[in-house]
Amino acid sequence: MMQRELLKSAGANTYFKLDPRTKLLLMIMINATIFGGSAVHIMLTMAAIPLFLLLASKKTKPALYCALAYTIAALSHEFLIPVTHGILNIFVVMLSGMLYRIMPGIIMGYYLVTTTTVSEFVASMERMHVSQKIIIPMSVMFRFFPTIGEEARAINDAMRMRRVSFGSGSFFKNPMAMLEYRLVPLLMSTVKIGEELSAAALTRGLGSPVKRTNICKIGFGIQDIVLSTAAVAAFIGFLLH
Repeated sequence: MMQRELLKSAGANTYFKLDPRTKLLLMIMINATIFGGSAVHIMLTMAAIPLFLLLASKKTKPALYCALAYTIAALSHEFLIPVTHGILNIFVVMLSGMLYRIMPGIIMGYYLVTTTTVSEFVASMERMHVSQKIIIPMSVMFRFFPTIGEEARAINDAMRMRRVSFGSGSFFKNPMAMLEYRLVPLLMSTVKIGEELSAAALTRGLGSPVKRTNICKIGFGIQDIVLSTAAVAAFIGFLLH
């Protein structure tokens, strides 16, 4: 399973496919607008873009979970903060503010990683004439976190088969054992995955001094133009506001 993850990433939905450069632009615009913005309508517009993209790529369950969490955070930020006081107010401000301003960027990053193959990402970076010193580390890291997540789920399944789980109260009875059973194997897998990803990148010829060929198709379509225009318009509104 890990070898399959090292060789490729999940391809984007062919019905609604964005260029990797559009995804990067959207992620930059969304983070800049929501982190520094104060206009609610502009922030909600930018937050709706990654949720729409998840639905368009048929990731319905993550989109619904994220929409529910963001709605609760937004309502808490608007209505609970003015009526709470003391420690409860600090807790609500920290939790709702973190989700309210950070979650859209995380959702967009999740969409970028899960719907863009490494080949598409490298090809788009080369189209932008980005240095290989930046492309190679980013292409390795592009598959690092999804592979780590896959490995963590495999470790959890193995521990569950051995009846070592958080639900059974084992963590509170013996927390050091739980860290040993889960954290140590994950750290060992992290080192191995990093080495294999680096080897896979070199095998793909990313370190070669000659220009690589690429068979993946990238380019801007009508959906890229519409979403980029909407994001840029919202960002200009944020600057004017």
